[in-house]
Amino acid sequence: MTELRPDQARRLRQLLEALKAELEQQLSDAGGISQTIELDQARVGRLSRMDALQHQAMAKEQRRRAEVRLHRVSARLGEAAVNDPDFGLCRDCLEVIPWPRLEAIPDALFCTDCQHLRTETSP
Repeated sequence: MTELRPDQARRLRQLLEALKAELEQQLSDAGGISQTIELDQARVGRLSRMDALQHQAMAKEQRRRAEVRLHRVSARLGEAAVNDPDFGLCRDCLEVIPWPRLEAIPDALFCTDCQHLRTETSP
């Protein structure tokens, strides 16, 4: 099998649209996260300041990951819009990404085997 069935391609586009909306909402809700944390050092203990800074760093990283994923989702939607023949194919082996994987991770670029190989070889 070299491409998605039309009903699968349609469903994948719907899943990607929903994921895009969810990520955009998440980024919108997290708008003020990157602002500088100002705590009154006379009233807030050292551990509380460290905790606040750690939470801010985690929130910034979560925002960065959401932005990267939103970019990937938008790119996949672009492929779908122009009826790219590679839409739904693994970027490494060019086989169709199994439908259960695409349903779970609509923006997946690799089949499970190729993703596993990439994970094993990454530093």
